[in-house]
Amino acid sequence: MQRPITSSHLRARFLAFFEDKRHVAIPSAPLVPANDPTVLFTTAGMHPLVPYLLGAPHPAGTRLVDVQKCVRTGDIDAVGDDTHLTFFEMLGNWSLGDYYRDDAIRWSFEFLTAPAWLGLPLARLGVTCFAGDDRVPIDRDSARLWEALGIAPARIQFLGRDDNWWGPAGRTGPCGPDTEIFYWVGDAPAPDTLDVADRRWVEIWNNVFMGHAQTAAGEIVPLARVNIDTGMGLERTLVALGGLSSVYEIDTVQPLHACLRALAVHPDERALRIVTDHLRAACFLIADGVAPSNKDRGYVLRRLLRRSIVFARQLGLPADWYARGLARLVDALGATYPELTGPIAPVIAEEVSRFERTIAAGLREIARRPALDGAVAFDLFQTHGFPLELIREIAAASGKPVDETGFARELERHRERSRTVAAGAFAGGLADHGEQLVRYHTLTHLLQAALREVLGAHVIQRGSNITHERLRFDFSHDGKPAPAELAQVEARVNAWLARDLVVERATMTEPEARAQGAIGAFGERYGETVSVYTVRDPATDEVVSREFCGGPHVTATRALVGQFRILREQAVATGVRRIKAVLA
Repeated sequence: MQRPITSSHLRARFLAFFEDKRHVAIPSAPLVPANDPTVLFTTAGMHPLVPYLLGAPHPAGTRLVDVQKCVRTGDIDAVGDDTHLTFFEMLGNWSLGDYYRDDAIRWSFEFLTAPAWLGLPLARLGVTCFAGDDRVPIDRDSARLWEALGIAPARIQFLGRDDNWWGPAGRTGPCGPDTEIFYWVGDAPAPDTLDVADRRWVEIWNNVFMGHAQTAAGEIVPLARVNIDTGMGLERTLVALGGLSSVYEIDTVQPLHACLRALAVHPDERALRIVTDHLRAACFLIADGVAPSNKDRGYVLRRLLRRSIVFARQLGLPADWYARGLARLVDALGATYPELTGPIAPVIAEEVSRFERTIAAGLREIARRPALDGAVAFDLFQTHGFPLELIREIAAASGKPVDETGFARELERHRERSRTVAAGAFAGGLADHGEQLVRYHTLTHLLQAALREVLGAHVIQRGSNITHERLRFDFSHDGKPAPAELAQVEARVNAWLARDLVVERATMTEPEARAQGAIGAFGERYGETVSVYTVRDPATDEVVSREFCGGPHVTATRALVGQFRILREQAVATGVRRIKAVLA
């Protein structure tokens, strides 16, 4: 590029380009998936759109464009290098049974190379395509189209499933081959041949041809309606196009990084990057309703915060480092994501105080042991929340060795157990649209309506997880509901089930939906047109529930066969309760 490109410019140009191609811009969904419990967080633009990719009608139509907030924690240990971020933004354009491969490729090429848009030189571009396997054939159609657009054959590389196959988000759901666009960032002219192993070739865009679905049995089957799912990582693209050396130099990250550097007594670049990344991700998670806890999403948030606290100690940051950093984050991204202006600092302050007490307990545990073998070190990590960096620091100060090999062995065992549990805990979800899952999803609407009647209108959904055996529903409420109140909730839901209510879908503007009393999940942002599901009694026209929702749902409560029964109610975070329930 001849001039630096800013995040606001890239977002605006991307949205404007696809709006010119008759796409409707939709807002980012929250980081906590509302309709896809197969994953902890929104890790890609497709997650909020899974019901629509599987065939449900989207209220905004069949051509969509967005900038989606995402969090990925699988590479948390790699944070601190030039490229990895836990929180990032993904630009995407979507076709829901509308256009397909040809238009997707042509438009991505036009946006990247046309002087009116980004104006990138063709000489710096290369692409990869799916090499095919025993289940899906090689994607020669994409390669031929790239050649017709001017990409030399030597700049087209065919790669396998690990590189050029996308999805599903969980164990089931939409998926398909993709073609990825690479940009040469080296100072020398780009070589004639694309070599993705050369780090100077940076992937900046991914076009997914979502014409398949993966079943629970692992089979790849054709979708009745084919879709396009694309993704351009905002931060990585800004680095590549701006000639920068790391993601910590772009305008959405640099102000926070510079603030922490100025505050550090013992500046260390890797530690500064870790605190920058983890604080940034933690603030976005808190803004979307996640609270620190020892389970699921709350555990991930707690780990991010505690790692940042440990490295803040090493850097010698002042006590209010997180509040000052949050202010810089709001300066950089508050206009784009106004949820960052919410009560985030008090949540972090409480976790800092809690962790200080945890450190004191851990110090007492370390003091009574002559050495820290792998099991002891892992117990400090798992039970007390000590990152390995803190264990090393305390052990070194007391002259005690740490068995890091044993620690790594225990950690891998724990991860394997966690993967096994997660495969079960997040296997079921609306991604596979099974009949029982659809029933339970509809039932959550009745449960929320009953909770609001019994406990108060402050109750709002804070998350859900649905399997074929039960529903799990998280909701906002301070204090433990009394047994009598839970009995009232059960009775209210069962009374509605006995009345054979109808479930109706309508599309309207958000103000119209709000005027009719529709409610939505915590932290959700909506487009100009929304999908609203109403549960009502056709005999009396009484509205039992009216919610913003992507579906799918049953058409009448007679499909919900059985008695609603609450199995368990518990706290999962400050101000958030959880109910597990069944139709028995």
